[in-house]
Amino acid sequence: MSLDAFISYLRLEKNYSKHTIGAYERDIGEFSSFCVEHHDVSSIIDIGYPMVRNWIVHLSTNGVSNRTINRKISSLRAYYRFLLKVGEVSVSPLKKHKALKTDKKVEVPFSEHEMEEILKEMSFTDDFEGARDKLIIELLYTTGMRRAELVNLKLTDIDFSADTLKVLGKRNKERILPLLPSTRVHLQTYLESRSKLEEVEDAAFLLLTKGGLKIYETLVYRTINKYFSLVSPKVKKSPHILRHTFATHLLNRGADLNSVKELLGHSSLASTQVYTHNSIAELKKVHQKAHPRNKK
Repeated sequence: MSLDAFISYLRLEKNYSKHTIGAYERDIGEFSSFCVEHHDVSSIIDIGYPMVRNWIVHLSTNGVSNRTINRKISSLRAYYRFLLKVGEVSVSPLKKHKALKTDKKVEVPFSEHEMEEILKEMSFTDDFEGARDKLIIELLYTTGMRRAELVNLKLTDIDFSADTLKVLGKRNKERILPLLPSTRVHLQTYLESRSKLEEVEDAAFLLLTKGGLKIYETLVYRTINKYFSLVSPKVKKSPHILRHTFATHLLNRGADLNSVKELLGHSSLASTQVYTHNSIAELKKVHQKAHPRNKK
């Protein structure tokens, strides 16, 4: 069974994004090339676990992190699950593989003060790009949407009468997000500026470049990094940290986990619970202040 069939399966049946599919394809391609180069194997369908272990050692020796190796092995595992499904193999070489140990990844959200500095105190340029950049930050922070979801927003996704926004998430799952009054204001300001663009090619999409084209993910990353570098000393400044910040601030202010799960578009609570560790400090304050056993 060719890799092409697996890629088609991911695209047509699993509805994975282009980015995810590309990562799977690269990982499996790298392993295949390793097998050809180091073991003279023409097909990875019938290989055994020792060959996978050799690849892991090869990657580690060349400085690849355990986290990245685990991701690559996850791609291989999915491929062999597919081969099992279609009857190309009778057992996966990764059946008994255990993931490598990794350091716990801690992503530090922006503080409420940092968000205030950006959205209330920072001076954005008084032009189309200034209005767009501020809206990008506002949308990511007040809705918690993913970067890809932001990029693909369309004008028809906005419902001003209901103050909601429709988002197309992973695996083409739609969800409706509420708009805050501040977000509505930034949207209207941006749309007024957008209407003055001389040329618009991607008219269906909400967020555009000044040349009238749909924005792209790298532009969103650069925008977040540019502005937050001015107010935050944090090492990581990315769109995902804003999503992280959205969830953390809601939980810190008493939102229940299930509601945050729905807003984020997670399929399970387990995915949402990774954000709860940042709320422990706030919970400690509440606990110590309110519990009768805490002697002041």
